[in-house]
Amino acid sequence: MRADLTERLLRGLYSALLVVLVPVTVYHLIWRGFRQPAYLQRWNERYGVYRSTPSPTPVWVHAVSVGEVNAAAPLINALLARDPERRLLVTTITPTGSERVRALWGERVEHVYLPYDLSGAVRRFLARFQPGIGLIVETEIWPNLLFCCRDAGVPTVIVNARLSARSLRGYRVLRPLVGRALRTVRRVATQSADDARRFVKLGATREQVADVGNLKYDITIDEGAVAALAATFRATIGGRKVWIAASTHPDEEAAVIAIHQRLRTRWPDLLLIWAPRHPERFRGVAQLAVEAGWRVATRAFTRWPDASDDVFVLDTLGELGAFFACADVAFVGGSLQDIGGHNLLEPAAVGVPVVTGPHLQNFVDIARQLGRVGALRIGEDADAVHDHLATLLADAQTRTTMGEAGRALFAEGRGALARTLALIADDLPAP
Repeated sequence: MRADLTERLLRGLYSALLVVLVPVTVYHLIWRGFRQPAYLQRWNERYGVYRSTPSPTPVWVHAVSVGEVNAAAPLINALLARDPERRLLVTTITPTGSERVRALWGERVEHVYLPYDLSGAVRRFLARFQPGIGLIVETEIWPNLLFCCRDAGVPTVIVNARLSARSLRGYRVLRPLVGRALRTVRRVATQSADDARRFVKLGATREQVADVGNLKYDITIDEGAVAALAATFRATIGGRKVWIAASTHPDEEAAVIAIHQRLRTRWPDLLLIWAPRHPERFRGVAQLAVEAGWRVATRAFTRWPDASDDVFVLDTLGELGAFFACADVAFVGGSLQDIGGHNLLEPAAVGVPVVTGPHLQNFVDIARQLGRVGALRIGEDADAVHDHLATLLADAQTRTTMGEAGRALFAEGRGALARTLALIADDLPAP
């Protein structure tokens, strides 16, 4: 009884705070909409209002944005393959995540935005879609969402779960509430043993948590399509050296410019493939490159670079994995700026050596594994990143050795998908 009272009190305070913050969510959508117009659309979904009539959706997967959608792809594909007629709902929070869902599955899955964590909005969402199970990807721990799922009898599983030391500290104030919310889920399938320990510290029970590995290792690569794209790319630029700066953030853009300038003093015809993390920066980084005095091509406008281009901006979504294969060496961003890093496995999977900055708290285990096999170089700052890139561009044998090591690690890491499917098997609705 006392525990129930404590939960109601904590939920009440949390929900009251979110109601007060509703005007802030409107401001946020408008502010983001100036940079990315898609944020000005489909507001009704953000607040759990749907125009269609309620109908059951047996399996619901929530993946916040592009990275999580890509990580969930092996699981979603496996569920669709097992029962092609099964109705499956995929929710995201970002428009880029929404676009990625449509690019991967089209009309094979239903997609809406997950509403804000307001009790009323979440209840309307659950009443509209009536999921038989909720599979929540990585670190989306929303208390009202989890409590409302429990109250509605919807079993939830956190899959490919990760929790960095920083995120654990960030939950400090809400830990009493978040811990109770975590104990409503059936299982927490973590990427690593470190993640498992942190989820227990946050409030999950040891019985709930299982270290099953990282679904990113189970991503399927169309090697034929990747090879064909890389061959076409190379045919347009000749025998030039190429490096890629991938998933960069605004505070890293000056460093990318400076690194490219320094590298071109040694290799004057060096080409940079530049893939900003967020679409609203596509035009901005192209302009920065023009202002630096370079000739710039873009994927959306020119499709391919030519022998005279100095920078090629990858301003499309869903193609980064293939374009890694066009580069001699890859720098993965979100790591010079204190973001926590981005997916280091993508370049490794296609045999490209990886360079990154020091801020890797979101990919500690993957960085450790890549470092262990010699497929990763970590620079403490932009100067060190430049030095690693220069060393690798000058040494074809080391590039080959690192690339083969990364590719082998990616192949050996598979298995999380099978273990995740086994973990959720008892809770999956019957076909």
